[in-house]
Amino acid sequence: MKSNTGSLDRAIWIVVALLIGSVYFTNVVGETTAIILLILALVIIATSLVGFCPLYYPFRISTYRKRGTKA
Repeated sequence: MKSNTGSLDRAIWIVVALLIGSVYFTNVVGETTAIILLILALVIIATSLVGFCPLYYPFRISTYRKRGTKA
């Protein structure tokens, strides 16, 4: 599995996952929606930690930049 997410992208996704998690734990939404959001947040955190986003792969999107290369 080749990394396709850059560090800024991963940081943004972790912040988004934390926001979704806060919605879950503050009971702002209904029970079923909260469970779906929690699962989504866990998937986002997992892909951020691994550095590979399966949704990026079919579209050949990559925000990963090797060290020493310029944008």
